[in-house]
Amino acid sequence: MTEERAQRHLAVILAADVVGYSRLMEQHEADTFAQLRMHRRELFEPEINKHRGRIFKLMGDGLLAEFGSVADAVECAVVLQRGMAERNNGVSIERRIDVRIGINLGDVIVEGEDRHGEGVNIACRLQQLAESGGICVSGKVAKEVEKKLAFGFESMGEQKVKNIAEPIPTFRVKLEGPPTRRPSMRRRILPWQAVAAAVIAIILIVGTWFAYVQTGPPAQTPIATVPSVAVLPFDNMSGDSAMAYFADGVSEDIISMLSRSPDVLVVARNSSFTYKGKATDARQIGKELNVGYVLEGSVRKEADKVRIVAQLIDAKTGEHVWAERFDKTGTDPWALQDEVTGKIIGALTGEKGQLKQAQYHDAWGKDSANLQEYDYYLRGHALFMQFTAEGVEQAGQIWEEGLAKFPNSALLQVNLGWYHMGLAYNGFSNDPTSDFRKAGELVRQALAHPNLSPLERRLCHWLFAYVNLWERKFDQALKEAETAKSLAPYDAFMIGDLSTVLYASGRPMQAVEWADTGRARDPANAAYYNGAKGWALEIAGKPQESLAALDSGMTWGDLLPFVRAIVLVRLNRIDEARAEVKKGLAVDSSYTQAKWRKINIYSDPSILDNEVADLARAGLPEK
Repeated sequence: MTEERAQRHLAVILAADVVGYSRLMEQHEADTFAQLRMHRRELFEPEINKHRGRIFKLMGDGLLAEFGSVADAVECAVVLQRGMAERNNGVSIERRIDVRIGINLGDVIVEGEDRHGEGVNIACRLQQLAESGGICVSGKVAKEVEKKLAFGFESMGEQKVKNIAEPIPTFRVKLEGPPTRRPSMRRRILPWQAVAAAVIAIILIVGTWFAYVQTGPPAQTPIATVPSVAVLPFDNMSGDSAMAYFADGVSEDIISMLSRSPDVLVVARNSSFTYKGKATDARQIGKELNVGYVLEGSVRKEADKVRIVAQLIDAKTGEHVWAERFDKTGTDPWALQDEVTGKIIGALTGEKGQLKQAQYHDAWGKDSANLQEYDYYLRGHALFMQFTAEGVEQAGQIWEEGLAKFPNSALLQVNLGWYHMGLAYNGFSNDPTSDFRKAGELVRQALAHPNLSPLERRLCHWLFAYVNLWERKFDQALKEAETAKSLAPYDAFMIGDLSTVLYASGRPMQAVEWADTGRARDPANAAYYNGAKGWALEIAGKPQESLAALDSGMTWGDLLPFVRAIVLVRLNRIDEARAEVKKGLAVDSSYTQAKWRKINIYSDPSILDNEVADLARAGLPEK
């Protein structure tokens, strides 16, 4: 068939290949081939089909796919790269498989099931321009979808590529908001880390909001500096008038759910909904409503599939801070509303939340002489989130400096309490008993303040649950955990973390429920919640289920290998248990049977006795 007589049509071409494929095959041929085939079968093929694409050519290290929709192709590419990032989590640099993707909209030649021509060639060239784990698109693609999708595009200028006469306007897809430093999680990520995660929107009832606008908040209180957000009514993109009520319901649910979060302020529905159906500029809304961020989104229903896109915008600059897409399938969209909005809340208030990261940047940009109490809190928090011994120590120093400047600050008192709790619970302390005691003293000082802000109350009750656990007041520990949950019922991270208090206080199956709640609402931190769940199941006497959860919870660093060792001993897999103990000691050689007894507390003493006995069989030294 000659090119002149060949059938042609306009198509969107996605080209993907593996970065450093030859090196990987040379060093780890069998493993690389198996991993690549698994990624293709479990991720690439299902997602391409799901986004109405079709793979028309497979190569050793890549593939070519055709889509009828530019939006579908770009969304698919983003899902693929995020999926690969998750799969690479914890994989060594030498063995990880990174992919680069190029997308072009152009004329292609149809030859049976194959496609070729300039439209395909440009996609392949764009793929070569993409960075590892990145996506490059042509100017045609970016122009087609820049106002339709939640993803941003960064210009790379016009690129001259091989065998293409004219330079190609090229854009890089911005997969996420501003870059954040991934914390190195060790042992239990303590409950107060969720404060760093609580990032998006709280509503004030109309009267309270107008009082705030007219009089302003009290001076030098954390509530004066927490992020402020307006949640706009979501757009109905379905062409179905019934879905307009659903779109409004999603927005209202987000406002209602976030109204229980103590870490941010959100303007009331009556104010934000005045922008419904109007062309909006986030910067203008920010000025009119006196907020720092705007949350907007859209709802689209096709057959039995509902797609919700949400995006957070910096009202000062107009730049996107965060964006995500949520897909659910079902015949009754109303039945999906709670689940989808719950996931939006979890994504926005997760441990990697972008608002808190922006606040860290602002705090560290200030001269130390001008720091306020909330700035000290943020500076210390940013270091504490690194979850290393050095980071925790530096956080404690900053909070002590802040408390010297603001001696009556309940916020800094409770955070300094978390510093001591962090030292003790994570094995960083030379005297855990002393640090547990100091944590108790500080949280009681903070609770004695007559007018605590919502943020301070939640932090206090959260910490007090752990203090009561250490003091072996197990009923009171459970009561404090429930109180903290009532103060922030949609805080996924806090609820998941407090599962620790539940299983230590004799409620392991309730702990499993709370860990599952955290994972469902905050999937980005699934490994953490799985670790908590696995520990709870170990205590509940379900070793096989425990091991399955622990296998996905290894980001806890130095602690989970010992829990895995306990479970493996109970499954009579002694050699594997010994290997896990060696792995844990390689991270922190100070662990002994005696140390395990010092840092772990249970309402039933036999639980600790049995754990220590199992660790002894696995080779953990006595002292």
